[in-house]
Amino acid sequence: MLKDRNSSAIVAVSDLERARAFYEDTLGLAREPGGEEECTLGFRTGDTHLTVYKSEFAGTNKANAVTWRMKGDLVETVKDLKTKGVTFERYDFPGMEWRDGVHEAGPVKLAWFRDPDGNFLHLIEGM
Repeated sequence: MLKDRNSSAIVAVSDLERARAFYEDTLGLAREPGGEEECTLGFRTGDTHLTVYKSEFAGTNKANAVTWRMKGDLVETVKDLKTKGVTFERYDFPGMEWRDGVHEAGPVKLAWFRDPDGNFLHLIEGM
């Protein structure tokens, strides 16, 4: 039924213009044509898309909202995002080292950060 279908993420935000600036300018996502409705924005991300919509419940999710699978460029991406003002989360996970915004356990690298509404965004490499 759904196993051969692409999925996409949807994130609630409180301010569409602030979200547009973050997702488009800071993260470098390309806006999708037609994603300029009154309450939503659409962005291309790899072979899928991300929808951002205005909601009074923005930032209330305490789990990952969006995850990007990286291809050998996680550390460089973290460095680039830091230059744009993104702050990375630090967690004390057993067996993982944390260095410059990146959690490492052998070949696996993970990084978490938040959008302006506090939604958790996640980068992962090596899994």
